[in-house]
Amino acid sequence: MTSNQRQLVRQSFDAVRDQAGPFSLLFYGKLFELDPSARRMFHVDLALQGRKIVDTLATVTESLDRFESIRPRLASLGRQHAGYGVRPEQYDTITAALLWAIGQALGADFDAPTREAWKLALNAVSTAMIEGAQQP
Repeated sequence: MTSNQRQLVRQSFDAVRDQAGPFSLLFYGKLFELDPSARRMFHVDLALQGRKIVDTLATVTESLDRFESIRPRLASLGRQHAGYGVRPEQYDTITAALLWAIGQALGADFDAPTREAWKLALNAVSTAMIEGAQQP
């Protein structure tokens, strides 16, 4: 990611954080629409789970300039999610649902450069999590 792309993600995340509750409900609604089988993996309150995903996005956003520093945490998260039954191919669906929900939160501010920046950031997260899931 370029420094400009990292800045776009950081700047736009404030709007996502400000709408954390609705954002997470939109995300999970879209995720379950795209992959109905994912619903069975969630045995907890979605509001609580939503706070966790927004917290994780906050950590990622704050660490974009030093992404390698959070790679071990993401790898651990990937192993944890593999234990829940998340398969590597589902990360594309998760990314699509997140991009859609971010777009809903940002509205007109979710222009092509901002969308591409988020896509790159989320793909980096997915890659780190999948790599972690594949480690013993």
